[in-house]
Amino acid sequence: MVMVSTCIGYRIPWYFVRQPRAITGMAKPSPSYAGDKVLTNLGDAIRHTRAQRGLSQEALAVDAELDRSYVGGIERGEHNLTVMNLRKIADALGVKMSDILQEAKL
Repeated sequence: MVMVSTCIGYRIPWYFVRQPRAITGMAKPSPSYAGDKVLTNLGDAIRHTRAQRGLSQEALAVDAELDRSYVGGIERGEHNLTVMNLRKIADALGVKMSDILQEAKL
């Protein structure tokens, strides 16, 4: 059993130590870039290419080794994805990154 020292020198089991509680019911604020036109265009291009290939978001996420909710957020323009994640998505879709960027008019 893991013991935790207190400020007065007593050692007590870890499960008696008061843990901070998360505030429930409060939505996390959206990042300032969420909904940016560049991200929504990129998300639309990824969604369009995915639909052409007949893949679901879940299938794309599995092939790209990403979380399904993350892929959904990318398609909605909520996530500022990295170049490496764009590369994973492009590889999973069987296209070049430049094709996705060109379709997004970037």
